[in-house]
Amino acid sequence: MDPKKIMQIFEDTAYVHTGGSAEELKAAEYIQSVVAGMGLEASLMPFPVDMADIHEAVLEVDGVSYPCKGFRNAGSSTVEAPFYYLTNTDRYSLEQCRGKIVMIDGFMGFWRYHDLVEYGAVGFITYSGNCNCPDRDIDQRELRCFIREGKRIMPGVNINVKDAMEIVRSCAKTARLTLRQDEYTVDSRNVILDMPGESDEYIVLTAHYDTTSLSCGTYDNMSGSVGLMGIAEYFAAHPHKRGLRFVWCGSEERGLLGSKAYCNTHEEELKKIVLCVNMDMIGSIMGKFAAVATAEEKLCDYVAYMANEYGYGIETRQDVYASDSTPFADHGVPAITFARCAPKGCGTIHERYDTIALMSGEQMAKDIDFIIAFTDRMANAARCPVAREIPDNMKDKLDGYMNRKRPAGK
Repeated sequence: MDPKKIMQIFEDTAYVHTGGSAEELKAAEYIQSVVAGMGLEASLMPFPVDMADIHEAVLEVDGVSYPCKGFRNAGSSTVEAPFYYLTNTDRYSLEQCRGKIVMIDGFMGFWRYHDLVEYGAVGFITYSGNCNCPDRDIDQRELRCFIREGKRIMPGVNINVKDAMEIVRSCAKTARLTLRQDEYTVDSRNVILDMPGESDEYIVLTAHYDTTSLSCGTYDNMSGSVGLMGIAEYFAAHPHKRGLRFVWCGSEERGLLGSKAYCNTHEEELKKIVLCVNMDMIGSIMGKFAAVATAEEKLCDYVAYMANEYGYGIETRQDVYASDSTPFADHGVPAITFARCAPKGCGTIHERYDTIALMSGEQMAKDIDFIIAFTDRMANAARCPVAREIPDNMKDKLDGYMNRKRPAGK
């Protein structure tokens, strides 16, 4: 895929398309049309996701109103209680949450929410943004289904970091939080392209195409989606012994929902998949190229040796990568994610600054070519050299990532 075509795709998809929205469907149909232009046919696989329409979200702290966005799927209620800023997660700090509206740093994760419920918090506040940036954007967040499942639901809002700092600076005493919403279910979609090979073994190639609420998602992750298009274009004209299944995943930003849905509904087919090749953020102007393998460590050595042979700089490591490769690995499919990791300030994601300005068509083409070369070796090897098993150390990390076991420090 040439750089000019790559940049045109970025321009065509430069709009917010969050999981389950009409705009996400528009992006899915656009991917279908690009694939059709290669003489290939992709299908849409719908899967249900939770959605909510927020009618009212109000935060008052010591009588002062602050702009906020309510957490979707966090119920409807009004609570008034003492304000508490939770800075640490030791037992003493958590015991101070009882009966209070609690502000936390970062995202509302699985273990943090469970702690707040266990220690008796009645509401929560998160914040987003950068105190050094001029905008006052507020990210639209949700209480994810796997976080709230089986737990008491409490209302929550998200605010801008500048207001969060002001609230703490003022030594706030009391907060009042109101949230009203309608909750329902809609469809998100995976886009699936099958390219059968000579054997019944498959390699699955994945990338997500949805965005967060503030971002056009050019870097994260239309870049990976374009990577899939480039690989499909190559193999449409080149032989491959193993079948190739391309999955553009929906609703990744909402908790890997598309790849989880695919794995949960294709468990028998997963037995024929020998490897998952995932792309999440490639082709940026700045940054190092990396490969992260949730597989035997030998795969890292293989990719590093191949990169030397190919003449391409790369950093490899064995780990769990927070992307659509993870549900496949969790179902026993060895996985590898390719990414170009931009340094701080050169590749901001999940904010308005994730735009085409971060991207290089030429670098995209080079990254795609390397991933094609790797995939070609795997697809045409007499025997796939990657062991069809997940090592114990990676199983431990998967248990932590999938919230089956609490990681240290969480």
